[in-house]
Parts: sequence; C-alpha cells; structure tokens
Amino acid sequence: MSDVTRVAGTVEAGPAALSFRRSRNVKERAIGLILFGSAAASTLITLGIVAVLLRETLSFFTHVSPVKFLFGTQWTPLFQNAQFGVLPLMAGSFVVAAGAAVIAVPVGLLSAIYLSEYSGPRLRGVLKPVLEILAGIPTVVYGYFALTFITPLLRTVFPSTEIFNAASAAIVVGIMIVPTVSSLSEDALRAVPTALREGAYGLGATKMEVSLRVVVPSALSGIIASFILGLSRAVGETMAVAIAAGNMPNLTLNALESMQTMTAYIVQASLGDTPHGSVGYQTIFAVGMTLFLITLAMNVFSQWILSRFREEYQ
Repeated sequence: MSDVTRVAGTVEAGPAALSFRRSRNVKERAIGLILFGSAAASTLITLGIVAVLLRETLSFFTHVSPVKFLFGTQWTPLFQNAQFGVLPLMAGSFVVAAGAAVIAVPVGLLSAIYLSEYSGPRLRGVLKPVLEILAGIPTVVYGYFALTFITPLLRTVFPSTEIFNAASAAIVVGIMIVPTVSSLSEDALRAVPTALREGAYGLGATKMEVSLRVVVPSALSGIIASFILGLSRAVGETMAVAIAAGNMPNLTLNALESMQTMTAYIVQASLGDTPHGSVGYQTIFAVGMTLFLITLAMNVFSQWILSRFREEYQ
C-alpha cells in the first residue's frame, strides 16, 4: 500500500473514530447518571423516612417528657389515664431478641462450620439452599406455628406458661434468623485462606482443632457481625412476635409471661382505631424512632467490628 493510500485511510477513519469515542463517552455518562440516580433515590428515601419519624417524634415530645418516655415503667397510651413509659416495650423486644440469640447463635455457627469445613461440595449444594428456605417462610406462618405447636410443648414442661408468651416467640424468631447467621458466618469462614489450614495440618492439628483454633478466630470479625445483624433482625421482627408473644406491655424478664414488643405495639396502634394527629397516634412514630435508633446503633457497631478486627489478606 502506498503512503498516499495510508494517509487517505487515516483521514477517512479519523472522523469515524472520533464519532465512536464521543458516542461511547455519552453512553458512559448516561450509565453513570443512572447509577447515581439509583443511589441518590435510595438515600433520599431513607432521609425521607427519617424526616417523617423525626417530625412526628418531636411533636410527640411536646406533649410527653422524653424522660418519662424513656424511663417510665407503664405503657398505656390508648387508655384514658395514659402512661407513656416505653421500657415495657423495650424489655419485651430485648427478651425476645436475647432468647432468639440463644438459639440462633450456636445453631447458626455450628451449621456454618459444618458447611465450610466438613461437608463436600455436593452436600453443601443441597444443605445450604434447604437451610435458606427458612428465610423464605412468611413470618405469619412462624407466628401461628409458635402459638399452636411450640406453646403447647412449653406448657407441658412449664405449666405456668401463659398462652401468649415471649419464650415461644423467641424460639421461632431464633429459627428465623438461623439462615442469616449461618450464611454470613459461612462466607466469613470460607474467606479464610487455605494456606492457614494447610499450615495447621502440617503441624499435626486435627480437623476440629483447625476449625476451632485457626479458622474461627481468623473469621471472628465476620462471625460477630453476623451475630449482630441477626439480632437486629430479631429486634425488628413484627408479625411472628405479635401473634406469639401477645399485646400485653409487661416489664418483666420472665419469658413465660405475655409481653409486647415495640414492633407489636406499632402493629396494634396502626389498625385504624387511633385518631390521626392525636398523642396516641404520635406514639407510633416515637416508638418507631426508638426502634430505628436501636437497630441503627447495632448495625453501626457491626460495621465498627468489621473495620476494627478484619484481617487483611494480600
């Protein structure tokens, strides 16, 4: 090919290449704007929810002292002689969450260790989806399962157990969050480098010693984060707890008695019988803001643990 032909081809290809680059840049900018819009929409929705909660909560505190709300021991906002102490609701939420943790933490962690260290690929491919099916069962089903199956079992062992009780709610919520704890813990365990396992085996360690003394400590940050996220899920559970634990605000640590959690009260007060704009109506948002701050603190604590104790493997 002569030099004249090459120059002519370059001149002809130049505008086409420039047009192609411009078109590609426009597409990249459009994709960037779409992605930014999605992220901005999520942020704006969150801010909108917080703004609504904050506005109604501040309006509520113009009628009720924050000190009485946070430290009061009686919760009867819909009665004629209204009392607005949120401690009974907080106690119910934490009793259910603590009971759920007693079940979900050991079962979820042991399941994660088995799936990560002991089971083969085929068995893991069967067991993990089956385990995660628990997360897809409607919470209403869990509530009636607790009321019709778990509560009669508890009453045979502890005759003083009330029909609506926090223990049965804690058991079903614990079953519900097992997939969360197990899945996140297994991901953390499988992220541990194989070289650490091989080094321990080379020193003569058994599989149990490698699992408990090498793998679990190395993945401790992710495991603890899974525990906290599971607890956040337990604190925010609504329908199963409302059905199983009852709607009796009761400041007690006895899980065999009926209790009301913060989420269960929100369900009760949102049925339409509470006049819009009244103090009783505003309690929904005050309790919702309290629940939001609790779960936010737990999630922030989880992220702090991840950033504080995460092992950086190169």
